[in-house]
Amino acid sequence: MKLNEAALAEFREQGFVFLPELFSPEEAALLLSEARQIYASDREEVWRETSGVARTAFAAHTYNEAHRRLGAHPRLIEPVEQFLEEQVYMHQYKINAKAAFDGAVWQWHQDYGTWQRDDEMPEPRAFNIALFLEDVTPANGPLLFIPKSHKAGVLKAGHDLETTSYPLWTLDRETVTKLAAEGGCEAPIGPAGSVVMFHGNLVHASPPNISPFDRTIVYLSLCAVSNHIRAFNRKPWIAHRDFTPITPLADDCLDELVARQPAAKSSAA
Repeated sequence: MKLNEAALAEFREQGFVFLPELFSPEEAALLLSEARQIYASDREEVWRETSGVARTAFAAHTYNEAHRRLGAHPRLIEPVEQFLEEQVYMHQYKINAKAAFDGAVWQWHQDYGTWQRDDEMPEPRAFNIALFLEDVTPANGPLLFIPKSHKAGVLKAGHDLETTSYPLWTLDRETVTKLAAEGGCEAPIGPAGSVVMFHGNLVHASPPNISPFDRTIVYLSLCAVSNHIRAFNRKPWIAHRDFTPITPLADDCLDELVARQPAAKSSAA
């Protein structure tokens, strides 16, 4: 799959591009079902909120077949390769759960800031490409982006070890306010199956989810192979150490697993 010139130009200028309904409802439902099974498991890769609900599950592509296939899906891999003009490897794979009522905040941050500080990734030649497994609405804790903020480079950040269960390099209010005054603030929303690709330096966050609706998103952090990390400070299931280039699978790679899913029950009486 290739992005057209308009999408490439939007990504360069805004720092992200939104691709609605790139995956079918059936593909999203399959991956969501598998994600829920992962969240219910007792694995060290699953981080939880203080309430006990799942916050994120790392490295699912290494222990779940559906997510293994998604981790090499051409609709996700090829646009990043196209922009970087190089093959990519999986730096990080995570399924973020913003649980109904209990989903906590993700503070304002840049992902590349973490990759640089913690993992010694040389350059911001790594992007996120995220797939909505459930509808993302204004009510259920959508991603918030500050357009054009990727042009500011790596910003000064503090290491927040207290706000949530997951440590994060976060930006202060003054910095976020200044960037938002220049670029605004946007929240890509859309149905399950939609995809957003965003730059590693794009400033982003998400608010708590106090709605009664879950919001689950899969994130692939894809890095140019030549730009692989140099330090191994974090667990290998958080910052991967296998720099093998990803070979994209066929576009229909999820169809076999979708076909195995139980048919949806009729709502008729």
